[in-house]
Amino acid sequence: MTESATPDHSPHAGKRIAPKHATHALPSYLDPEHLGPWGIYLQQVDRVTPYLGHLAKWVETLKRPKRSLIVDVPIELDNGTIAHFEGYRVQHNLSRGPGKGGVRFHQDVTLSEVMALAAWMSIKNAAVNVPYGGAKGGIRIDPRQYSQNELEKVARRYTSEIGLIIGPTKDIPAPDVNTNEKVMAWMMDTYSMNTGATATGVVTGKPIDLGGSLGRREATGRGVFTVGVEAAKLTGLAIEGARVAVQGFGNVGGTAGKLFAEAGAKVVAVQDHTGTVYRDTGLDVDALLAHVQQTGGVKDFGEADAMGDDEFWAVDCDILIPAALEGQINKDTAPRIRASMVIEGANGPTTPTADDILRDRGVLVLPDVIANAGGVTVSYFEWVQDFSSFFWTEEEINQRLVKIMQDAFHGVWEVAQHHKVTLRTATFIVACSRILQARELRGLYP
Repeated sequence: MTESATPDHSPHAGKRIAPKHATHALPSYLDPEHLGPWGIYLQQVDRVTPYLGHLAKWVETLKRPKRSLIVDVPIELDNGTIAHFEGYRVQHNLSRGPGKGGVRFHQDVTLSEVMALAAWMSIKNAAVNVPYGGAKGGIRIDPRQYSQNELEKVARRYTSEIGLIIGPTKDIPAPDVNTNEKVMAWMMDTYSMNTGATATGVVTGKPIDLGGSLGRREATGRGVFTVGVEAAKLTGLAIEGARVAVQGFGNVGGTAGKLFAEAGAKVVAVQDHTGTVYRDTGLDVDALLAHVQQTGGVKDFGEADAMGDDEFWAVDCDILIPAALEGQINKDTAPRIRASMVIEGANGPTTPTADDILRDRGVLVLPDVIANAGGVTVSYFEWVQDFSSFFWTEEEINQRLVKIMQDAFHGVWEVAQHHKVTLRTATFIVACSRILQARELRGLYP
């Protein structure tokens, strides 16, 4: 699939063509020479602009977050000293509904990263057509260095600090890197205590007993699997017997790997922050998941061979699933990939340069903004259930998730075929058109 410079006979065709090296009116707090993930997102918007037609007049809206909040998160550590952490909450676009997006705890998180993740959430929500805008949050902390008591204090203080801009009808956080159901319970309780009423809908990804949804934990991985199966049907790739490599083996990579294995595929290589394991005849995914649960990573899994981390990218496989952090597939790793299909379980795992390399090599990339949208889709289900206080069965949830993911993917596929563009650009065409159409219909106030 090739990407043309301009669309041919397109109903979306517009007169405004983004220059090859577009310049942007950047916020004063960003360094133009080191834009980080936000720079990647801006390049993606530039690529889609020629396909937006008359809506291109609103495209600058996509290049500016609506609201960015930086907060200080002070807590008293277990040893009695005071520590301060930097926290963020960014609301990128709220034209289609309240903000929606996760909160990550990571020592290297930056404002640029959170801005980009919030923007990708805007695209993702619009791509599957759930009534949300995009938001994201993060705290600069290495959770491995702190006790559960200290992490609870961090989560609660952070929630109090961002409490003025979040809420069930404003902005709904969820789990992300290094956060989970327990963190969401702390955040929900803190917000509820501050507002004087139990507000289960302020976060999603909560424990079931606090208004969480069945199927939420596996939803992102199930979405990855669902779009992978649909793409395999359209490209003639047989799932049974297909060789799969997975980077990241938590909720997303682990669930996707398990579902592919159950469908008859062979998961031959898995990499996480502890190391890389390989077995040519296929790993026992259930046993590996149990090992990860017990030890915290794939390292020292007895039923596999250890592999150098750098060797992972050259593994002989049909499907590669990057489900860890952003920027993993870059100019150095992309040329080595032997898979015919990449399914992005993580947010932003492929740089624009790597995208071009994979396209030129004929590798089909199922982009994050559609492939990993299963999580926010079931978060939407959870939010709806909390508002109605009526809960669905796991079977109902999975059926509705699969239907939404299938319909969204086929819509993107048709746009990609029509315009002869990559699936990433096609997803941006669908999503940006929906966002900017909402912006145009609402107008500017005042």
